[in-house]
Amino acid sequence: MHATESLAMPPVTRLPRPAVIGHRGAPAYRPEHTTASFELAIDQGADLIEPDVVVSRDGVLVVRHESELSLSTDVADHPRFADRRTTREVYGKPVTGWFTEDFTLAELRTLGAVERMPELRPLNTAYDRSFGILTLAEVVELAVRRSTPERTVQVLVELKTVTWPGGDGPTLAELTAEELRRLGAADAAGPVLVQAFDPRLLRELRALLGEQGPRLIQLVADLPRFDQMVTRSGLREISTYAQGIAPSRERILADAATTGGARCPLVDEAHRAALSVFCWTLRAENVFLPEALRRGDEPGALGDAFAEARHLLDLGLDGLITDSPDHAVTALRTRNRQAAVA
Repeated sequence: MHATESLAMPPVTRLPRPAVIGHRGAPAYRPEHTTASFELAIDQGADLIEPDVVVSRDGVLVVRHESELSLSTDVADHPRFADRRTTREVYGKPVTGWFTEDFTLAELRTLGAVERMPELRPLNTAYDRSFGILTLAEVVELAVRRSTPERTVQVLVELKTVTWPGGDGPTLAELTAEELRRLGAADAAGPVLVQAFDPRLLRELRALLGEQGPRLIQLVADLPRFDQMVTRSGLREISTYAQGIAPSRERILADAATTGGARCPLVDEAHRAALSVFCWTLRAENVFLPEALRRGDEPGALGDAFAEARHLLDLGLDGLITDSPDHAVTALRTRNRQAAVA
């Protein structure tokens, strides 16, 4: 990848070359969803930064891994919010904690972001409470500000879920459509792409913003109910409302194993349906890597993340969603150099 290359995405389905996508920024090195994390991802060469989006009580789109705040903020250390702790059903399961839907944006601004996986990334705890909660608008503005005529930085927004305390309120698609219009980012040539696991959410957003709206990516989880999505007919169906799919790395690697690792039938079939294929989430720590790529016995020690990234790129993926953008950028550059020599 040369510094003068741009990965601006026109309103088509396939990408001109594989993209490196900073998952919540660069959380291998800074607490996720913070200004420092997103800035570092861009500095490391990420083409896109990927925030998860939830909603505040006053309807502002904010970036957190989930609406429950206890793992990624210091909310439990704020006595005045003790009575906000509650149990709510999320994705069909009871979850106890503090939820963004119970806080105004002004209240969320008083919380400090903390490292969500301190046992694996203890060095990141040095940045605990140094940064606050960002809005989606601030992340988009950051990406636009860091873009240049030679290099476009885009935002891959993952829509999570909204659970209003009273059970009644605008849908996440409605709030997102309104905000993207306000930001001037509601068209396919703009700085924002949107992904979600819920196809109904993506379909609603497509209906609200039209065929010329932002590129949509259908996330695919490792659950039986998603299996139909990755059949030939399922992929054709996805292509009626989205421009790409994003299966997990586990699903991609398992599918490639059926061919001895030489190719991935799912990637081939998605490309035949004119869909881009992103893969989530690459992480460098041993605990997240296959046994053959681990180095040493410590779960948090770094394994051979470069080898995994290279293998996934060789399977024809259009984008790698990663906690360590620098590793993916290095793998892509090495692969490109070797291809040029060949």
